[in-house]
Amino acid sequence: MLIINADDWGRSRAETDAALQCHEHGRITSASAMVFMLDSERAAELARESEIDVGLHLNFAEKFTGHSVPRMLEACQSKVTLFLMQNKYSQLVYNPFLRKEFFYSYKAQMEEFERLFGKPPSHIDGHHHMHLCANVLLSRMIPVGVRMRRNFSFWPGEKSYLNRAYRGFVDRWLARRYGLADYFFDLTQSIGDKKLDRVAALARSSNVELMTHPFVPSELAYLMSDEFATLLGGVELDTYARVGLASDRPTALCGEEQHLRS
Repeated sequence: MLIINADDWGRSRAETDAALQCHEHGRITSASAMVFMLDSERAAELARESEIDVGLHLNFAEKFTGHSVPRMLEACQSKVTLFLMQNKYSQLVYNPFLRKEFFYSYKAQMEEFERLFGKPPSHIDGHHHMHLCANVLLSRMIPVGVRMRRNFSFWPGEKSYLNRAYRGFVDRWLARRYGLADYFFDLTQSIGDKKLDRVAALARSSNVELMTHPFVPSELAYLMSDEFATLLGGVELDTYARVGLASDRPTALCGEEQHLRS
């Protein structure tokens, strides 16, 4: 099964419209919505009209740009983003002094999502993948049983051993609590490395998520191409609704236990 998920739904009008175009042509199966952003209100209306499967794209990485952001949330978000974006290793460090700010931002975003969409998100991921930062994981603020995005999957020879070991450890921990796809890839990287055919092959026997940002011209062009349509021909497309807990999928693979096919 292949989940083709468009990130940044609601971040801006252009990003929402690009993803909607792909959904209308059957080139994506779901989207991850940002709340308290410029296009969040309109994007929620479009999601209901189009009946697209929508998850929450947790934002701990940038300022909220919407017109009705609570002052308390703005203050908390400012502290969180300043900490996380100071360097690429900040997300690996648990900051006990920001525990309340992280939780407040998470709770506010979840409540706003449910207000806009009238239901809980189908899944949770993060802007710049910050849903996997230490302050989120170690606080356990996300309830057990929620469907979540895992770390990126890598082919043999990609990334260092230490990098792969850390991601594998996190994925194994996540799999005991949340519903994860078996593999997760990025569209741009897969196109550049000419490995989309391998991704499609994995999706014939496993649950695979392919992340895309249709606002990026090169990604939109590929998603709408005949080449991509042909690639999807033999693959079952679905949403996170089909992803269960690891305990329900005894053959599910996690992190370093994954053996990607050559």
